[in-house]
Amino acid sequence: MAKPPLLLRQALRPVLRTLDARIDRRIRRTVGDRTRTVTELRRTVEELRAEVRSLRAGGAPGPGGPPGTADPAADPVVRATVEAIFGPEGRRDRRVDPDRMRMLAAELADLGDPRGAAPRETVIAHRTLVEVENRGVGRIAGSTPNIVGKLAAVPLLRPPNGEILEIGCLYGLFAGALVRQVMRTGHDYRLTLVDPVAPRQLQGGRELREDASGVPITEALVRSNLALAGVDPERTRLCRGLSGDPGVRAAASDRSYGVVVVDGDHTAEGVAADLEWVETITAPGAVVVLDDYGARQWPGVKEATDRHLKRGDGRLEWIGRVATSAFLRAR
Repeated sequence: MAKPPLLLRQALRPVLRTLDARIDRRIRRTVGDRTRTVTELRRTVEELRAEVRSLRAGGAPGPGGPPGTADPAADPVVRATVEAIFGPEGRRDRRVDPDRMRMLAAELADLGDPRGAAPRETVIAHRTLVEVENRGVGRIAGSTPNIVGKLAAVPLLRPPNGEILEIGCLYGLFAGALVRQVMRTGHDYRLTLVDPVAPRQLQGGRELREDASGVPITEALVRSNLALAGVDPERTRLCRGLSGDPGVRAAASDRSYGVVVVDGDHTAEGVAADLEWVETITAPGAVVVLDDYGARQWPGVKEATDRHLKRGDGRLEWIGRVATSAFLRAR
């Protein structure tokens, strides 16, 4: 094949150099893109490997966290463990809703909290609930806000002495937790329980269905639970029977109580009778707790309490409400 004329070759040389340069740039750019693609793929593979290592170690990367940062809540073993310790099987759910706990602390502060201790007392009361309930046999009746509210309020309201009366004790676990809270006030304690100790709860003269815990109530179990909670048996007495029984009232009326929990007969008539009795056995400044006040399933508690206070001729005065418990103060 004949070579192009010299003049033509000279004329085409700049064009060929330009084409060669463009081709060279295109090749370099393509190779660079491929290199970047390979680098990105390698980085992705390393991230996936790190995530697998993290999962094997006990959790997925936390939200927004670097690979390898474990989030324990993502581990099914951790979830199952938390469920077993705090979950609702055989009782109410004891896991914490942060918003509800903040609301609970605010309700407690409304009772009177000049030291700003309500958030602290809320957390401590929840710890006490979980520890005592898990240590004992049976359960503490009520929702977590209801129980935490009652326990946390006692140190905040500063009862005048450590004489405690609980009307209706179920398995004795709440009484054990309450003793701890009274001790936080600096008072020594003595505990009086009034309860028929029937195998199943009694309400309005009838026996309720089997308890959610599946455990029958016995006096031996109540006393064992109190001991497991750290309550001194020498400081405890059980007046066995209904709060309206004359013999029970006579046995329990020999003290001026600083803390009284009314959690027995939830009918309006039963609560009214208990309040009349409480008027006569409380020390000045005593804290009186009405359990299940405002609870939809127990309208008699609120009805009787409101009617008693509306009369205005007794010693008991309204302090406030936390969750489904009302708090009164004895003049």
